[in-house]
Amino acid sequence: MTAATQSTVMAGTTSIKMENAMARTPKLRLTHVALFTHDLEKMVDFYTTTLGLTITDQGEAFSAPVPMVFMSSDPGEHHQFVLVGGRPDYATFNVAQQFSFLVDTRDDLRSARDRVAAAGLEIARTTTHGNAWSIYFNDPEDNQIEIYAHTPWYVPQPHGHPIDLSLSNDEIMKQTAAHCREDPGFMPAAEREKEMAKTMAAVN
Repeated sequence: MTAATQSTVMAGTTSIKMENAMARTPKLRLTHVALFTHDLEKMVDFYTTTLGLTITDQGEAFSAPVPMVFMSSDPGEHHQFVLVGGRPDYATFNVAQQFSFLVDTRDDLRSARDRVAAAGLEIARTTTHGNAWSIYFNDPEDNQIEIYAHTPWYVPQPHGHPIDLSLSNDEIMKQTAAHCREDPGFMPAAEREKEMAKTMAAVN
């Protein structure tokens, strides 16, 4: 095979991969935002007291030693807004820690992953948070983006465990369930939603 022929074959293969990736367009819904903060306590007070969000979980991030506070106004969404400590006084980085989009299924998540890769962007990590399966990558201006699908479970957050999207849906479900059940706070997502509905009703 000549160099010219090989180049043509490679170009054709790339075109087919792009067409396959573009064939399925997942429906994205912007569902939560996370912000780095200077004064975490003050910011939490503002968003809970002034804006009426409910704290759903809090703890130290597993990727860095900084505190995180998860908040929501919808018992069906574990968090719609996250405040993250550790922003220095003279921060030069974007205060938006990440933007997250919800898709309906793991197949949609794979499709989104393929579209991101086809655009020449690197998938930074693929993980499950117990309550979600997620992919992470940076957009062209280096904003961190998460695309995720819900799992049927809840575990206290933050929580992270690598997953392999090349596995079958059944195997991903089996592996996720196994490690989630090791967490003492594990429960079905429907039960957690009922608990949060009662909590939100009591404070609003």
